[in-house]
Amino acid sequence: MFEQIINVDRMEQAVSLFGSFDENIKLIEKEFGVSVVSRGSELKVTGEADNVQKGVRAVNGLLTLINKGEALSDQNVRYVISLVNEGNEDKLEQMTGDCVCITAKGKPVKPKTLGQKRYVESIRDNTVTLGVGPAGTGKTYLAVAMAVKAFRAKEINRIILTRPAVEAGEKLGFLPGDLQQKVDPYLRPLYDALFDMLGSENFQKHQERGDIEVAPLAYMRGRTLDDSFIILDEAQNTTTEQMKMFLTRLGFNSKMVVTGDITQIDLPDGKRSGLKEAMRILKNIDGIGISKFNEKDVVRHRLVQDIIKAYEKNEEERMRNDRKG
Repeated sequence: MFEQIINVDRMEQAVSLFGSFDENIKLIEKEFGVSVVSRGSELKVTGEADNVQKGVRAVNGLLTLINKGEALSDQNVRYVISLVNEGNEDKLEQMTGDCVCITAKGKPVKPKTLGQKRYVESIRDNTVTLGVGPAGTGKTYLAVAMAVKAFRAKEINRIILTRPAVEAGEKLGFLPGDLQQKVDPYLRPLYDALFDMLGSENFQKHQERGDIEVAPLAYMRGRTLDDSFIILDEAQNTTTEQMKMFLTRLGFNSKMVVTGDITQIDLPDGKRSGLKEAMRILKNIDGIGISKFNEKDVVRHRLVQDIIKAYEKNEEERMRNDRKG
């Protein structure tokens, strides 16, 4: 049995580190097979030598987050554990401190993973950014946060949110109501993010003024969008022609963010995804950034990460079996 001592500067650090009912430390103990005990200003980590080293690195990683003012949650504790398992916990310093935007309720929006940080930096540094990855990685939410930040700073005059309305094979004409009512169900995630950032009253006020526009992709045709922050969501469901049409709407002093998950394409058979094509065609153009997320960037419930891994594993096995057959 091996043991190592970690000194904690302040009691508040230890309280944050352990969490409610010691939930944070229990995750570390379970993952690495160690015991972590608090003795005044010291933490004693005991177990097999290799496991203790990993446990100590995980605890120090969490202390880094606490010292940067981050509140620990199940998500970021598990993320630190995954970085330790990869030997990358030294990168934690890179992802702390960046506040993208303040929500209507005063909550800071920050990147929670290295993938999210790279995505935010790509949006900041490029005119066009493609954000590609599984559900729950914050692609849409962070894009809206960056749009609101630019809008509040008066860097742009308008926020335009759009989405192809082809999910599950439905056509707009078959839905009841006027255009807005037909489109609203498809654009709900975009509305939710905007309500969060601006509050519903502020959102409605800006929408009535025309400062914020939410519309289906088909209504982008024939326009040139200057001084705007334009977000195309669920872009895996665009055709190549639609994607080209959208990207060529770009006007002066504008930014575009295109988000999507290429594992969830709802296009009819034989139709190529405009997002997949754009990733291939545009990868070496200056001013266009491509950010790819994986399951480690999922910031929803832990099970979402496990579900994505299970489906990826199943897909790999299916492809292997297809090659054998």
